[in-house]
Amino acid sequence: MAYKIRVILDVDQDVFRDIVVNEAINLEELHFIIAKSFGFKGQEMASFYLTDATWEQGEEIPLFDMSEDENSFCMANCVTSMVLKKESDKLIYIYDFFSMWTFFVELTEIIDEADKELPFIALSFGNPPEKAPEKDFIGEDIDADNFDAFDDEANFDNIDDIDLDNY
Repeated sequence: MAYKIRVILDVDQDVFRDIVVNEAINLEELHFIIAKSFGFKGQEMASFYLTDATWEQGEEIPLFDMSEDENSFCMANCVTSMVLKKESDKLIYIYDFFSMWTFFVELTEIIDEADKELPFIALSFGNPPEKAPEKDFIGEDIDADNFDAFDDEANFDNIDDIDLDNY
């Protein structure tokens, strides 16, 4: 089976690709296909993130397994059909952590038999800008009164008085 996946670049103007891939490829292969379809070389760090119907970012699936036990989730050991199981399933894809190119990935169609050699770009619309747009990282409003203890230097021990031999 094949998957038709719409990949939308998060920029002001409309830029997206409809890509048809084999359902059995791993996410590392999908990463390269997406990157190249938007004109990137695919040489930068990247991650997929599980998400829900409202695009809330969930668990990370990194390009490389960086855990100590080397048995955690990463793109190479995650087959596309494991995370995109039915039409309208979604992922967030971040390419190049310095530029933070952000993509919305959605399974739009499951195809019983593809009529072309896979993968291929079924539709290409728009061109990515030269630079990734600036991201606004907005946190929750925090009550400033809760941080008064940090403003008073008397609440902290003098570093010279700490016996570091005990640690």
